[in-house]
Amino acid sequence: MDFSFNDEQRQLADALRRYLDAQYGFDARGAIIHSDAGVSDTHWAAFAELGLTALPVPEAYGGFSGGAVDMLVVMQELGRALVVEPYWATMVGAEALRLAGAHGSSVQNSAQNSGQNSGQNSERGASRGSDLDANATELLERVAQGALKLAVAFHEPAARYDLFAIATTAALQGDRYLLDGTKSIVQHGAQADCWIVPARINGDVALFVVARDAAGVAITDYRTIDGQRAATLQFAHTPARWLIGAPAGAAVFERVADYGIVLLCAEALGALDALNHATIEYTKTREQFGTPIARFQALQHRMVEMMIHTEQARSLTYLAAVRYASDDADERRRAVSAAKVRIGQAARFVGQQAIQLHGGMGMTNEVAAAHLFKRLAIIETTLGDVDHHLARFAALPGFTPVDA
Repeated sequence: MDFSFNDEQRQLADALRRYLDAQYGFDARGAIIHSDAGVSDTHWAAFAELGLTALPVPEAYGGFSGGAVDMLVVMQELGRALVVEPYWATMVGAEALRLAGAHGSSVQNSAQNSGQNSGQNSERGASRGSDLDANATELLERVAQGALKLAVAFHEPAARYDLFAIATTAALQGDRYLLDGTKSIVQHGAQADCWIVPARINGDVALFVVARDAAGVAITDYRTIDGQRAATLQFAHTPARWLIGAPAGAAVFERVADYGIVLLCAEALGALDALNHATIEYTKTREQFGTPIARFQALQHRMVEMMIHTEQARSLTYLAAVRYASDDADERRRAVSAAKVRIGQAARFVGQQAIQLHGGMGMTNEVAAAHLFKRLAIIETTLGDVDHHLARFAALPGFTPVDA
């Protein structure tokens, strides 16, 4: 299988790297992190001008219909530069809209063709389908233009990594839905214009769109250890727009999470590449016994092991990006969890070795290595850590444990 990028993908990577090298240096990033907003609207506008926000959006909504493999190109470069703008959160939200639109249209067409729905339920179902199309069109067009930021509220307090431990509820009152519940660690939740919120209605999982300025919303914004932003969202009879529900709601939600994992793995690859490069360069300048420590064979072997971990993680991440488009859900789950496991292992090994090889400087905020390590640590625990995805992988059909 050929995992090399095509000419257009390489050109996009080169253009993005040139921009980030020139405009998104270490000191510039630090200024953004410690600003009140925590993100830069100037850089966000530049990303939109480069076509990054339109890349995964379907052509029908003003985008380029880029797939997960195309997103690898972007996420690796953003990971290398430790970009803190809400690109990951927004693109994952866009994927939720895309998937919901695809499922909603097929369900609506099936119902209309079969003529099985009747009475009030038929009218409500048709209304949902039309509303869904209008919502998806408007929101995705604005995402493509860079005019809208999104966030998916994956987590709830005490849920750990269980996507379906959802206590938030939705109820239909009159002609609108109202949400009640709490979402935690919502990546760039306070910076988003709209949230994609999973909730239970009559026991089933459904996805809703909630505007940031909706009534009954309380937002607690905070900075995470890696310089990113997250928020706790509390909903109290908060108006929401229906996106998708049973029978496809749970499957769409899980697939959106898998998409987010693929993008996180790609971002981690960029951070791993940057950390390996920074470590090699540092060992060329740090001297012991009158010679650069890069000349010590034991340390050379250690840096080779760091590269091996990175390349193994890269192979599985690229495979996961390809398999994400598979119609076989178990095949997708298997590839995504395998990539997340290997990325987590590589992040820990490469990060720890890099800090040791940097010595005391590796523990300070004055060098990039510390920031790269912290970002990798957060990625490893986002949407499931190594143990969680090992268990998910082992639970899939076709896996047979072997006694040692």
